[in-house]
Amino acid sequence: MKKIAVILSGCGVYDGSEVHEAVLTLLALAEAGAKVQCFAPDMAQHHVINHLTGEEMPEQRNVLVESARIARGQVKDIGELRVADFDGLILPGGFGAAKNLCDFAFEGEDCQVQPDVLTALKAFAKAHKPVGYICIAPVMIPRVYDKGVKGTIGTDKGTAAAFNAMGGDHQSCPVDEFRVDEANKVVSTPAYMLAGSILEAKSGIDKLVKEVLRLA
Repeated sequence: MKKIAVILSGCGVYDGSEVHEAVLTLLALAEAGAKVQCFAPDMAQHHVINHLTGEEMPEQRNVLVESARIARGQVKDIGELRVADFDGLILPGGFGAAKNLCDFAFEGEDCQVQPDVLTALKAFAKAHKPVGYICIAPVMIPRVYDKGVKGTIGTDKGTAAAFNAMGGDHQSCPVDEFRVDEANKVVSTPAYMLAGSILEAKSGIDKLVKEVLRLA
C-alpha cells in the first residue's frame, strides 16, 4: 500500500484549498488503495474571504484549523511531516496555495514559499520521491527544484511567464491532462486554472494521482 501525504492550505477557493480539488484528490487516492495523511501549516491564513460576495472579512483564521474542515479533523501540523514515512506527496490548489503556502498571489515571480512548506517540499525532492502539484500550486515548483524543471499551470500566459522567470520550464497543458518531469518526479495538472466544471477538474486530477502513484 502506497502512503501519500497531502498538503492543504485552508478551506475555500479564495483564501484556502480549492475544496473540489482537495476532495477529488483524496477520493482518487482512496480509490487507488493508497493510505493518506493530510498536513497543513499551523499559521494564520493571509486573509478571510466571504465566498458569497468575494469581499474580505474582518476576521482571522488558522490554516491548520480550516484545513481540518476538509480532512474531517484528520490533519497534522506540517512540521510533523517526515519524508521517510511517505512514498509521495500531493498539493491541491486554490488561492490558499498562492497566499498561504507561498506568496505568489502578491509577489509573482519574486515569491517565496512558506518555510515549513519549503522544508517539506525540499525533503521530498532530495529523497527523489514524486510530488503532484495541482492548479496554481505548481508555481512553487521552480523554488524547490533545479533550473529547467518542467511543470504546468495550464495555458495562462502571465503565470507561465512567471514560472519561466523563476527558472522553470513551463509546459502548456489542457485541463484533462498532466505534465511530468520524469527526472525530478514532478507531476502537475491545471484543474481549476482551466476547468469549467468539477468533471473537468476530476479528469486531470485522476490522471495526476495515478501518475504520482506510478512514480512512487
